[in-house]
Amino acid sequence: MTESPTLERLLARAEAVLARFEATLPLPPTPPDWASAIAFRWRKSGGRGWLQAVRHPHPIRLSDLETIDDQKERITANTRQFVAGKPANNVLLTGSRGSGKSSLVKAMLNEFSPKGLRLIEVDKDDLIDLADILDLLEGRPERFIIFCDDLSFEAGETAYKALKSVLDGSVAAPPDNVLIYATSNRRHLMPEYFSENLETHRVDDEIRPGETTEEKVSLSDRFGLWISFYPFSQDDYLAVFQHWARELGVADAVIAASEREALNWALGRGSRSGRTAWQFAKELAGQQKPARKKRK
Repeated sequence: MTESPTLERLLARAEAVLARFEATLPLPPTPPDWASAIAFRWRKSGGRGWLQAVRHPHPIRLSDLETIDDQKERITANTRQFVAGKPANNVLLTGSRGSGKSSLVKAMLNEFSPKGLRLIEVDKDDLIDLADILDLLEGRPERFIIFCDDLSFEAGETAYKALKSVLDGSVAAPPDNVLIYATSNRRHLMPEYFSENLETHRVDDEIRPGETTEEKVSLSDRFGLWISFYPFSQDDYLAVFQHWARELGVADAVIAASEREALNWALGRGSRSGRTAWQFAKELAGQQKPARKKRK
């Protein structure tokens, strides 16, 4: 049976419309050049996501991190198991700002990259793309840490559901070569309000939290390893300052004479932390006169 000219025109128009619609759809993510870098960053533009190689990862080493020996030991043991192909846990690092949480994750990359570890940094807003990222990583010989820095969610945000699903809750098992390491100033990653205490109820002699609290706690519970960081003591702060000042070439005599100034620097910023110590060490190093060259 021959199609009528009218039907042919309708089919042609429908095909043209479909072609224009397909052109607006985001392309599937393309695999990066895995040999080009040890760290990658998930980027988005025009609805399309891809892994961008980080050409110059932060060079921080485990030996640079002072006063957090217990935290270093715990995350190093977990990462070593993971790189060796043994069971290991997703990690949540929480606590005081500037205490070394994200630096410790970066140090893991530098410590274990020769053994096949790779790091992928994903912003909170892009967590909805985790499934696409996992598709790119599945079956690869490398071991991947998906790194979410300064992670927290406000009331009404829903991106945390994608994270919960990947951590533990999806019908699909996560790839064996992927772990998630996240840092946060909040233990439960979400804001907690006094009014939520009113949801607490009594069952027999037990006190049980309300549904809102349970929902918030269930996210952090999906991380198998919790590592806590605490405010620095004065001695800890000075130890970190002294380390970085020496690394930046400041003479020991100048470092010793600058301790009071270092403490005032922290006081002025309301934060006695590793980050503050590093910032003052840079300030002090920048004030030093370059060494005079000897005449031949």
